[in-house]
Order: sequence, then C-alpha cells, then structure tokens
Amino acid sequence: MTYDVAVIGGGAAGLSAALVLSRARRKVLVVDAGMPRNAPAAHMHGYLSRDGTPPMQLLASGRREVRGYGGEIIAGTVTAVTPGRDGFELVLAGEQPIRARQLLVTTGLRDELPDLPGLRDRWGRDVLHCPYCHGHEVRDRRLGVLGVTPAAVRYAQIVRQWTDDLVYLSPPGTLTATERTRLAARDIEVVEGAVERLVVEDDRLRGVRLDDGRDVPCDALFVPPRFVPNNDLLVGLGCATGGDGWIVTDATGRTSVPGVRAAGNVTDPRAQVITAAGAGSAAAIAINADLVDQDVDNAVRAAATTSAVTTTSAAATISAVTTISAVTS
Repeated sequence: MTYDVAVIGGGAAGLSAALVLSRARRKVLVVDAGMPRNAPAAHMHGYLSRDGTPPMQLLASGRREVRGYGGEIIAGTVTAVTPGRDGFELVLAGEQPIRARQLLVTTGLRDELPDLPGLRDRWGRDVLHCPYCHGHEVRDRRLGVLGVTPAAVRYAQIVRQWTDDLVYLSPPGTLTATERTRLAARDIEVVEGAVERLVVEDDRLRGVRLDDGRDVPCDALFVPPRFVPNNDLLVGLGCATGGDGWIVTDATGRTSVPGVRAAGNVTDPRAQVITAAGAGSAAAIAINADLVDQDVDNAVRAAATTSAVTTTSAAATISAVTTISAVTS
C-alpha cells in the first residue's frame, strides 16, 4: 500500500503532524513503537489548555483525532527505510513493506542517566530532569541537583528559581572558584563527594548517600541527563548531522535528504511537549506544500501525454481519411 506520508513515531510531534495532514486529505500512516519518553511522568505541564494532563491521555486523544479524519495508526517498529523512485519503502517487523511518497521521522530521544542504583526507578517521580516541567510541583522543598555534567552548575542556578533550599552535589575537585562564588551568592549549599545511591523510604525519596557514608537529605533530585537522539533511521538514510551528532534540519524539519523531514526531540533535545507538537504541525504544512508541487508536476506531465496522444491519433485519422479519399477518387 502507498501513502502520501509515513510518520515514524506517535508522540506529540508525530500525531500533530498526522492530524494536520489527514485534515488536508492526505493518506497518512503513523507507525508508533509505543515507548514515549515521558511515560514515567504522571502529568505534563506548560502545555496551554492541557496543563496537568497525563501524557498518555494526551496521546490517546491525539490518536482518536487523527483516526477521526481518516489517518491510520499502527503499532510497530520500522526496521529499515529504503529510498525509491517515487518515495520510500518502509520495512516493519513482521509486516508487509509499506510505501510512502514522503517521510516524517519523530522518534524522539532517550535519556542516558548516571549509573546509580534506583535512579531510573524514580525517574519522573521525584528524580527529575526539567525544572520547567516539574519545578512548580516541588517548589519550596529541599531540592538537590546532581552535578554530573559541566553544565550542571548553571542548571542548579535555574533550579534555584523554585526553592531557596537547594543543595548542589558536586564530584570532588570539579568546581572552579568562580562557580563556588556564584553558588554561594544565591545560598546554594555545596556538598562534595561521590554519590553512591539514593535513599528511599516508604516509596519516597529521602536523599542520597555518599561513598563516605554521609546522607544528604532532599525531597526531589534534579539530574541533567545526556540526551541521545533516536536517529538511526535518519542517519541510515544519509541525513547530514552537525558537529554535535544531531540531525541538521531547517525550520520546517527539512533534512538534507529530499522527501525526509524530522521533528520533535529527535532534532531538538530541549523541545517540551507543546514545542514538539508545534514542530510537527510546521513540518506537516511544509510536507503538504511539497506534495502539492509534486501533484501539479504530475498533472502537467499527464496532460502533456494526453495531448500528445490526442494529437497523434488525430493526425493518424486525417492521414487515413486522405488516403481513402485518394483511392476512391
């Protein structure tokens, strides 16, 4: 079966794009592996009119809306994409190949976390990564920031916006004099030492334990993860990457490979749900414009072919009539 657009990834970016395209009367297929990054979170925030909505509820509503306009959504994983003459062929595990004229990849990213026992189990609950997503819910409490990256000091200064009781957990010997001064200026406590594990009691985070046996209390722990894009399909197609290894796109998600666009966290690690949805919408509008251009070119070629056939047929008829007339004369 051939679709106008195949959307790989059924998160906010992918569903938003599918909604726009299906309303534009395009034949759209969304392939969703069913592993959204924000699944561990109980609620999402900062999404106008949907603040506090459970992430899975938003996706369920989005799927209903897309299907309501004729878009198709299937569960599955795309294992390979091959460019062809008229678009792309997608291979899904255990399914027949699918063909699409254009491709939108919205496969998101994954959070690479420090290797601390229990950390991932608390992820999205009281171990958090985004103060704009979760800061308000833990405001004015005892908060910690795990200093696992060079940018973590500035990250701690941002988290400080939500509490005046903040502790920065720093590996020994990593802070500069300037960083110490700036942390002290805003009353951010610094505790140096290697974090060994989380301290959890009654299914609540109580703090962290250092390798020297000290316990540092905190009610929630902010951890800046390393963002890793799920861009294997894009890289495999030959899409250009920047010096940071992320796929290069323009404002509409266009990659260096014709017919391939990308949107959401797979290209923008800082995109929140509402940002990803907007990027998906922008990509969809651009994709439809490209398809319209293709449709016009195809129509012109078809009209020219029809005209040529008609002209040839008419010439043949005139020739035949002339021959017959000459014979009968």
